[in-house]
Amino acid sequence: MNRFRMIAALTLIYMIFAILLNSVGTVILQTIHTFGIDKPQASLLELFKDLPIAVTSFLVASFLPLLGYRRAMMIALAIVGCACALMPLYPSFHTTELLFTCVGIAFALTKVSVYSSIGLLTRNRAEHGRLTNTIEGLFMLGVLLSGWIFSAFIDHGDPANPVWFRVYWLLAVLCVLVFVLLAGSKLDESAAHAGGMESLGGSAAAMFKLMLRPLVNVFLISAFLYVLIEQSFGTWLPTFNNEILHLPNAMSIQLASILAGCTALGRIAAGQVLRRMPWHTLLNLCVIGMGVLVLLVLPLAQHSVPRADAGWFGAPLAAYLLPLIGLLMAPIYPVINSVALSSLPKPLHASMTGLIVIFSALGGTLGSRITAVVFASFGGIHAFYFSLVPMSLVLVALFFFKREADRVGSLPPPSDLAPE
Repeated sequence: MNRFRMIAALTLIYMIFAILLNSVGTVILQTIHTFGIDKPQASLLELFKDLPIAVTSFLVASFLPLLGYRRAMMIALAIVGCACALMPLYPSFHTTELLFTCVGIAFALTKVSVYSSIGLLTRNRAEHGRLTNTIEGLFMLGVLLSGWIFSAFIDHGDPANPVWFRVYWLLAVLCVLVFVLLAGSKLDESAAHAGGMESLGGSAAAMFKLMLRPLVNVFLISAFLYVLIEQSFGTWLPTFNNEILHLPNAMSIQLASILAGCTALGRIAAGQVLRRMPWHTLLNLCVIGMGVLVLLVLPLAQHSVPRADAGWFGAPLAAYLLPLIGLLMAPIYPVINSVALSSLPKPLHASMTGLIVIFSALGGTLGSRITAVVFASFGGIHAFYFSLVPMSLVLVALFFFKREADRVGSLPPPSDLAPE
């Protein structure tokens, strides 16, 4: 019963952060209208989110086992709950910057704790992979809910109306509820200390030593490139729908949520597909499919014109086809994470997850920034065509990742702290 309660807590806290993290695309669109700022300035919200994630992960991830994963998640909820409460009280662009800074700090604590806790709650690589895919799939369900929750608070007659800030009262209440659930749960974290890393210096050294492993290096490159692609679409799809497909603000956000729904469905389905297909074959097919979809759909979007009946049945075909890229993106991130983590001893999972979070944050920031600059300079069509470059690089990275994973699998288990 306690194990189920703990898994439920991990899932719910991850879904809260899914709503907040992936609201950045919605918030960018809304702040452009509400505060009259330009796209490059609005894109800085991604930086305010991702830079604290990277910095916090580097500073605290390696010794989170000493603080305790459950306690770290409770601290994260307290930080972000307070930040959400400030949004409707002091609505401004600077308050929004503060919110995403707090979200970044709190998510770093949460993601390291959640991923490390998965290792404590599972007994083998198969269980680890299934639980990782399930939690990541429900994370994307949170992303799907994000678009609908935020759009429900937008004034359809006047998108610039700051009434949409009231959504953060709801999010603050959710943080309190999950905090209470975590407070009533227990997690046996003794295995996280099995490596004997009982000091900040020792655990930080483990993080650096991990980077000496070829498998880890290739994995981090793969994760960086994937998140670069994911954030390019996830952050800028609402603005693409609004400016390129000429759809209303609220509808642009709701249609963009199809991307999250497809990703959630793809991650849940991937667990079944992986029973019958090697992980590297599935991921290569997915990346190739992503490229083909971009090449087929963007020419349709290019010829969209404003329409008076721009409703759900009058939206351009591209508005429904482009989010399908989520089905193909879905398995990549959880699968490579699971392969990398399950290849390491449990005491190193916190350090490894810290590296995952850092490189994911850097990839997200760079992807959003590049897309913003290309979007502002050349238009949304060219911005999304640019995603073909990192997609090609992902194929190369996956080839080397597979080779290193096979090599590590054929070796005797390395010592906890020594490089391969």
